[in-house]
Amino acid sequence: MSASVREPAVAGLFYPAEPEVLRHMVEDFLSDAPTAGMLPKAIIVPHAGYIYSGPVAASVYARLAANNKLIRRVVLLGPSHRVAFKGLAAPSVLQFRTPLGIIPIDRGAVEKLDGMKQVIMLDEAHAEEHSLEVQLPFLQLLLEDFELIPLVVGDASGEAVAEVLERLWGGPETLIVISSDLSHYHDYLTAKQMDQATSEAIASLHPEKLGYEDACGRIPVKGLLLQAKRLGLKAEIVDLRNSGDTAGDKNRVVGYGAYAFSTQGEL
Repeated sequence: MSASVREPAVAGLFYPAEPEVLRHMVEDFLSDAPTAGMLPKAIIVPHAGYIYSGPVAASVYARLAANNKLIRRVVLLGPSHRVAFKGLAAPSVLQFRTPLGIIPIDRGAVEKLDGMKQVIMLDEAHAEEHSLEVQLPFLQLLLEDFELIPLVVGDASGEAVAEVLERLWGGPETLIVISSDLSHYHDYLTAKQMDQATSEAIASLHPEKLGYEDACGRIPVKGLLLQAKRLGLKAEIVDLRNSGDTAGDKNRVVGYGAYAFSTQGEL
């Protein structure tokens, strides 16, 4: 990571490194997804390799198409997979890069987090982290022009995340994106049962029902559920599948869910 740009770490691994191949893959995912439904203020999306979770992620990303000119800022949170730390980690860089180009960081919004004891500046948490990176090409293709507030979540409470979300919540110009897969490495039927229960907890805004094995991004998910409940948002299960449904065998699967959160009655 340079002093000013966070370079892609998983291009060519989780998604194609060639810009045109990547563009066509994401466009194909989105073209297969219905665009009708609630215009989301917040979404939860999976973060595996695109062949596994891309279609599930696209199912809720497609909802943004009708609102893409209004969204100017994306608050993106995902769990840390490689670096152990306490709290939420912001980057010091000015930009994130993907094969599709540069995304500017909203440094003013990041500075709004100064003084919050749960937020630290830690570039190491971002350098190799895929949970945020895999969301960026979807956002780049869907949104006309936006700034990013990327936060990697380490050892923290749902309440600590909710406090940060409250400070960054904004209005319709701000989209909240939470990156999380669901259960890991169970057989197909066990995973389906676990992931259905997790999805029902998410849809009913019950963060206390999410356990350690239910979602790798359970802490940022809990933070969103707490904030959504306080603001009276409505949650919808948009898609629920696992790697046994997309591109893997059914003996040992990873669960993927897509969820949309909107103000009551908004369509």
